[in-house]
Amino acid sequence: MNANGRAELRVLHVMEATIGGTRRHLIDVAREQRRLGLSVDVIASAERVAEFRRDLAQLANEGVRVVELPMVREIRPGIDLRHLRAIERELVARRPDVVHTHSSKAGVLGRLASLELSIGARVHTPHTFAFLFHAMFGATKRRLFRQIERGLADSTSAVIAVSESEGETIRASGVVPPERVRVVPNGIDIARWVDVPPISRAELGVPDRAPLLVVAGLLNVAKGQDVAIRALAERELASAHLVLAGNGEEGAEWERLARELGVAERTHFLGWRDDVPRIFAAADVVLLPSRWEAMPYAVLEAMAAEKPVVATAVDGARELVAEGVTGRLVALEDPRALALATAEVLALDPRSRALLGVAGRERVLRRYSSAAMARGLVAVYREVA
Repeated sequence: MNANGRAELRVLHVMEATIGGTRRHLIDVAREQRRLGLSVDVIASAERVAEFRRDLAQLANEGVRVVELPMVREIRPGIDLRHLRAIERELVARRPDVVHTHSSKAGVLGRLASLELSIGARVHTPHTFAFLFHAMFGATKRRLFRQIERGLADSTSAVIAVSESEGETIRASGVVPPERVRVVPNGIDIARWVDVPPISRAELGVPDRAPLLVVAGLLNVAKGQDVAIRALAERELASAHLVLAGNGEEGAEWERLARELGVAERTHFLGWRDDVPRIFAAADVVLLPSRWEAMPYAVLEAMAAEKPVVATAVDGARELVAEGVTGRLVALEDPRALALATAEVLALDPRSRALLGVAGRERVLRRYSSAAMARGLVAVYREVA
């Protein structure tokens, strides 16, 4: 029996408008937890991408209670207060054992609502704390974000890091008491990436014999596609083509950069795609040029697809990419290093390159399934509820 006298553990997830890996995380967690027999409610905003609304509708069909609340990322006191009250009403109606918040805005509103009403143990997954985004926010905003997180830390039962290295980063930040940090690695639906027919080079506009490099993710400063474009301009990758699957606020700027560097004809901006497994299946190497991550889904997915990975040494990637075994790790914001490491992987004979991919899939199969992720979170819930 739980604290509310119920045999069934009841969890309420709260997430702001999101896209990319964080959206995937919530959908997979809610689905898998429902399969484990939990009562799962979701309060989420689908304001940033219409496809998220489709995902939420599918969750509802699978027995998850979904409430859409148009939370925005920016600080808007009047709107934020209305949304805080809306979350409080849901807490009173549902009385969850655990309030699991995700990312910055939902993390603040959801935990404040739970704290004010003394309903539910508070579990928070930052998906990388905003105060660590040096290239995205100025010093004043980062200090504010840090103060807010520090103020909420003592009333948070557990803070979830989605990789061991993110756990180290959170503990080192001094914001969260170390004993409250729990590591539950991200996981994926591995079957979605296995034995997928590759997209044709013609569909991508890439010559048949050209080395094909793929980056999947939002076009923004965090994901670092500009670093990959600069790497493409290095002489070692003169024959390679770079495919960028994703959209985002930096798309126009990255296209301008490709033209400026003379690599526009070898850089292919695909926009948002729902066939990334087919694109990965066609790749020779998958790149992760990110400036920061918590646990990059793109690396998990590339490994599940048996593709070698060349990644920057960000959180998550450092434990996923075994140097020379599943791919290569390089320094952050170093296009030259990215180009050299990628060229070295491309220069391997086909069998050696394939072995990198096989080792990657084995690594994902051992630990990084979505079912394992959900079980790990439920273990934390039972500990704190």
